[in-house]
Amino acid sequence: MTAAHETSASTPPPELGAVHASTTLLERLAEKLGGKATVRAVYGEPITADGVTVVPVARVSFGFGGGAGHESGATRSGEGGGGGGGVDARPVGYIEIKDGTAVYKPIRDPWADIALPLAGMLVGIVGSKSARALVRKRNRRP
Repeated sequence: MTAAHETSASTPPPELGAVHASTTLLERLAEKLGGKATVRAVYGEPITADGVTVVPVARVSFGFGGGAGHESGATRSGEGGGGGGGVDARPVGYIEIKDGTAVYKPIRDPWADIALPLAGMLVGIVGSKSARALVRKRNRRP
């Protein structure tokens, strides 16, 4: 066996190199992000003042993905790879502990308090005007 043949025999094919690189990247992302998925990521550090303890509560989402590629052929060669990940944490409320009683208090979106009633009123107004217009149109027919 020649030295060139030995080297090529120990080097993984290009498609395995790209797949291995992508797999390694995904594994690293999973380790990094998975290590952050703790109870403290969802429930923050408790805060105590004047006999009241407040525990922040959040919704935490982790996501990651990756890809691989390879092109083969007589004149074509290539490899690929890629990946990414992210974390999204949003406050949703808090737990208030006072006099031995724990109460969950959600944090409401102020737009929901304004937009939903306005949308309901708009649907009601438009719906009633449409219904009146249909009744008038039916009454005019000979």
